[in-house]
Amino acid sequence: MATNNAAFLVGNQKKPFSVREAEDRYPDENEIVIKNAAVAMNQLDWKMQDTPWATFKYPLILGVDVAGEVVEVGSDVTRFSIGDRVLGHALSFITGDKRHGGFQNYTVLFSNMASPIPPSLPFESAVVLPLGVSTASAALFHKGGLALPKPSLNPTKTSTTVLIWGGTSSVGSNAIQLAVAAGCDVIVTASPRNFAAAKRLGADHAVDYNDASVIEKLKEAFRGRKLAGALDAIGTEKTFKQTAEAVSQIDGVKTVTSTIDELDDAWLPSGVTGKAILAVSIRGLEGEDMEKNVGKMVYEDFLPDALKAGRYSIAPDPSTAGNGLGAIQDALETSKRTPGKKVVVSI
Repeated sequence: MATNNAAFLVGNQKKPFSVREAEDRYPDENEIVIKNAAVAMNQLDWKMQDTPWATFKYPLILGVDVAGEVVEVGSDVTRFSIGDRVLGHALSFITGDKRHGGFQNYTVLFSNMASPIPPSLPFESAVVLPLGVSTASAALFHKGGLALPKPSLNPTKTSTTVLIWGGTSSVGSNAIQLAVAAGCDVIVTASPRNFAAAKRLGADHAVDYNDASVIEKLKEAFRGRKLAGALDAIGTEKTFKQTAEAVSQIDGVKTVTSTIDELDDAWLPSGVTGKAILAVSIRGLEGEDMEKNVGKMVYEDFLPDALKAGRYSIAPDPSTAGNGLGAIQDALETSKRTPGKKVVVSI
């Protein structure tokens, strides 16, 4: 068995990561093990390193976005085989299990949080998707979110429109495509230089979020449309308040989902409800009917076919920042400085 090395966070706010041998990996019955070919950096990763957490037991292995080749499968897994190329959402943040961390040579994934990828899709491109897909899916498909119909390559039109604030962010780019796959139209806010990109992903209309009259322009864009709900894909107090204000003035479902860490109900206009979303929630909870969870809906039932058919776009584009576990610290610092980029390290 090949040695498994990892980039460990050895203590509270410690830098750089310590690259050393990790524990042997093994899959439980509903898990797979992949040999990572690429990992991507996320805001969650650098926040975990930079924030003084009192509850974590160190050392930790961070890392959420992974892509690579399956090397082991659990006894109850039937949809993956050794040698399959996959992307996946690694969940050590929620499980506390170092096997589930992304920043190592071998990562253990829950099988319903992984998708096969076609031979034509490079690992360094595929790896930008998982956290963005999971976060957008939690917002759009959970009953506690917008509860849209499940995504399909041949969706039935709903005659409703989703508002996405920050449509060309990582979460926003995935949310556009998933909302369209659910049968909805999409209107986004974005920078004017990104209007064309948003429309290529499936948005019907884009409004400049820096425009002083952005709320009025959104009201005009929604004239004659019915709102299916909104997603604040940026997740700041300012963007949440702006999204909620727009929703309060548009006919339809007055629910705002958001990537914000903490939501204050005082920010909500009368009649508008808000929901802070957690990407890991799509895996399903213990005791739930796992056939009905959102992770299966997206990673098993939709994304594999969409990628194979070339009908799901990789966005934002990857920005490669080195090779090997030793490159992860610098890549994470680059990611922090350039939030619009999806920084990737080849393993």
